[in-house]
This record gives sequence, structure tokens and C-alpha cells, in this order.
Amino acid sequence: MSNPIQGKRIVLGITGSIACYKVADLASKLSQAGAAVDVILTEGARQFLTPLTFQSVTGRRAYTDDDLWGSEAHVLHVGLAHDADLLAIVPATANSLAKLAHGQSDNLLSVTALAATCPLLLAPAMDGGMYSHPATQANLTVLEERGAKIVGPEEGHLASGLVAMGRMSEPAAILGAIRYHLSRSGPLQGIQVVITAGGTREALDPVRFLTNHSSGKQGYALAQAALDAGAEVTLITTSSLPTPVGANVVSINSTQEMAEAVLYATTKADVLLMAAAVADYRPAQIAEQKIKKSDDDLRIDLVRNPDILIQVANQRRQADRPRVVIGFAAETQNLRENAAGKLQRKNLDMIVANDVSAADAGFGVDTNRVFLLERDESEVELPLMTKSEVAQIVIDKVVQFIQ
Repeated sequence: MSNPIQGKRIVLGITGSIACYKVADLASKLSQAGAAVDVILTEGARQFLTPLTFQSVTGRRAYTDDDLWGSEAHVLHVGLAHDADLLAIVPATANSLAKLAHGQSDNLLSVTALAATCPLLLAPAMDGGMYSHPATQANLTVLEERGAKIVGPEEGHLASGLVAMGRMSEPAAILGAIRYHLSRSGPLQGIQVVITAGGTREALDPVRFLTNHSSGKQGYALAQAALDAGAEVTLITTSSLPTPVGANVVSINSTQEMAEAVLYATTKADVLLMAAAVADYRPAQIAEQKIKKSDDDLRIDLVRNPDILIQVANQRRQADRPRVVIGFAAETQNLRENAAGKLQRKNLDMIVANDVSAADAGFGVDTNRVFLLERDESEVELPLMTKSEVAQIVIDKVVQFIQ
């Protein structure tokens, strides 16, 4: 498996909004992700940008209405439409939405859209009054009912100087939406995956808590890899990292909150990836007011937190859900021995262990060096790699377990 954008043919339509200046960045990112990007600029878009801009970042020819009436004539739009895996119109003006909704085809982009059978993604951009107008809202409803995917718009400062709904979503969000919609036929299509991420926080008083150094990066990388494989993902997290598009995020703080969220989510889940760094202990009492400094030492009594994976193991015995459970072990010594013990005690299908005392593979960094141990005692020690690469290998294992 790989990034679902890799190898895809994307037609990127650009219409006449000031927001189109951002689309060169999107076209560049799509090309860097491995897509073949064919750009079509309307006459309105050409008032802001030139075909050369997009040819420079995609390495491919960019088309305009002049090409519709050129030597290739009527066959150009058919070829563009039939070869596409996705047609994305970014930005989509009120006028272009009206044309699409009513089947008008008076320029190269609109005739290509009418001939296309691939998915359609639209990123509206216009002034607030134009977006909220009943005609525009009705057109968007028609297009959604026909299966178009709508990304945004957002509330923000508009070219008119107003602050209102109508600002085009940022290229990163649109790229994420494209990635998500191109992944829906992956090997985990229809599979429900629950992933935990980050370090839990155990409150001492209204302003302080006990926690650990986990950033949640590995869990978020797992969520993206699972989405890329076509899964439906629930991400239970303490972190505030950028959310992978398509993931259902459940934000929690404490281990008890995470336990409740995991047990609820896994009643209907196929897979649990327990990547969070969960606190084993919590304060026996939470002070109602801020603990004030004094001349005396402070004593904090701790009590055991629930063991989430033990609870999941009990649930599996009763309901056979989730079908696959993979745990993570953050260790500082005796890596294999500690991981093997956890694998057996918690009835896991596989455990992913890493030495968090290593500077290049611990908490907070973008790389990891992990050891995979399965229930049948097969094991793999992976070299240093990015957390995204680790996530891909783990999701490949999930596909093997599920099939």
C-alpha cells in the first residue's frame, strides 16, 4: 500500500476567484505526491494566473478555452474526462457551481465536467452574501445529491473586506480531502479501526496534571495510514496535532476517559491500535482548588488506573470484538522481554515496542525504531525509519490479519 494519490490522474479545474492564487501550491503538492495533474483554467482564472504557472509546478500542459477550439477540438474534453480518477474544481465560484448544477457546458472546464464519470470535488470560494444566497445553497444541495464532495468554505476575511463564510479552505485541507476520497476502495474498505494517540493527563488540581512525553505523532501516522488503506477511523486522542481528513476524532484527557471511549468504540470495531502512552497511575484525590506552595514537602498518593487492554481482552472473549488488537510498548530496558510479557498478558495479536530512551526513536521526534512481535512468536526488528513508514508496516500487518 502507498499514498492513494500516487499514480492517480487528477483534473484540476480553476475558476475566476482571487483565491485561485493558492491553487498553484495545491497543484505542486499533488504532483509531489505522485499524481499526474492536468490543469484547466477558465477565462476568469486567466485574469489571475497563467498556464505557465501550473506547467512549471506540474510538469504537464495546462489547458484553457483556446484549446477547446484548437486543433484537438471536441475530443480534448472527452480525453481529459475519461482518463481522470478525480475532477477537483478549486476554487469553485458561484457561477461555476450554477453551471455544474444546471448542466451548462460553455467552456472547456464545464464540458469536461459534463463528460466526466469520475468523482467530483468542489472547494467553493466567494463573498459571504453570494455563498449564503438561496440560489447558491440550492445549487450546492443539487451537486451534493449527485455525489459531489464539498470541501469548505470556511469563515474568514474575504476580498470584500467582510468576515463571513465563503473563504476557500486552505490547500492542505483540500489535499487531505482529495487523499481521503481517493482511498475509499483500499484493502481495508469498510473496516472499522480505532486508534489511540498521545499521553493521558491525570489531574492534580484545576491547573496541574501528571503526564508523559508522548506527542501522539505515531498514533496520528497510524490514523493516516489506515485511512489511506480505506478504513473508517476513530482516533481517540489527547493530542492537538492536525487531524487526518476523514478521521472521527474523540478528544479525551485522562486514562479513565480513554478507557470509556475505547470500550465504547470497540464494541463495533474490527481493529484496535493502542498507540497511546497511557498513565498506569493517577492521583488518589484531585484538589478542588490550586495546590498552594508551602514550606513543607508535598505528598501525592497514587492509585492504579484501569488497564484498558485487559478490559478490551475481556470484551473480546464475550463479543469477539475487536477482531484484531495491536498494542504498543514504550520501554527503556529489556525491550523484547517486556514486550513479550505484555503480548501474552493482554491477549494481543501483535505488539510494537520501542526504546523511548533513544534520542532518535523516542517521544516527540518524527522517527522511530521498533520491534514487532506477533502472537505466534514471529518477530521483526525494524531499522530507524519515519513514523509514517512504521505506520505503513503496521497497517500492512493489519491487512494480513483481517484477510
